[in-house]
Amino acid sequence: MWVSDAWKDYELIDSSGGERLERWGRYVLIRPDPQVIWTSDRSAPEWKKPDASYRRRGGGGAWEENALPERWTIGYRDLRFIIAPGGFKHTGLFPEQAANWDWFSALIRGSGRPVRVLNLFAYTGGATVAAAAAGASVCHVDAAKGMVQRARENAAESGLADAPIRYIVDDVRKFLFREKRRGSFYEAVIMDPPSYGRGPGGEVWKLEDSIEELIRLAVSVLSDAPLFFLLNSYSTGLSPLAMRHVLAAEISRAGFSFSFSAEEGELALKERDGSLLPCGGSVRVTF
Repeated sequence: MWVSDAWKDYELIDSSGGERLERWGRYVLIRPDPQVIWTSDRSAPEWKKPDASYRRRGGGGAWEENALPERWTIGYRDLRFIIAPGGFKHTGLFPEQAANWDWFSALIRGSGRPVRVLNLFAYTGGATVAAAAAGASVCHVDAAKGMVQRARENAAESGLADAPIRYIVDDVRKFLFREKRRGSFYEAVIMDPPSYGRGPGGEVWKLEDSIEELIRLAVSVLSDAPLFFLLNSYSTGLSPLAMRHVLAAEISRAGFSFSFSAEEGELALKERDGSLLPCGGSVRVTF
């Protein structure tokens, strides 16, 4: 288990009855979380007066707020991120990923060589900013134009506006096919695909049905001197062990001459009382 417990501007205060109670900087939010299948006594005083709560309604939901700003920033180590509560309960950042940021940042800094990182399904750029701050050049790919713009803003907030980051708005699968044809290769891949989505033709796809091809395509653009491969998933249909099997099989099938090691684990956040909240899984491969 990998616990993101070095935050100062973020705190998971408590969880109960399908909800998280969190502090994001100076603001306290209540958000739904389907993994919270337990109940607590909700003794934390913040439960009574949050700055905003996300409430589900029918097939959707909305924020009920009390003078919450449209956006604000929080910090993690030397990085800065914009927090902006939006649709479907999200804030624009997944704090549990900080454990992965620390892991690959140490690898990049310790490599002693140029590292090109490909960040796929890169969202608002938490991993992009962390990798760039560690000294890597980064290719940031996401199909949502608004999320890519937010990633640019996060980089600027962290003093990385002029860092070697290439921002791409594109379908990941199409982009990987083109990169392979162009002979573009990377020393590291970060892949954080959604649990489900729509393909370029509007067709609905599930990660469980697409993960093998996506990994195969991503492995095909690894350089001949790779450093790491990080695979994340929030899909309940994919265990970290299953993801490790698929990733290790695709790397082996590619016929590389180098050796690698893989480990899988669950990401977690620590509550104020020391309890751990599961927050998805990761597979870390080092070469």
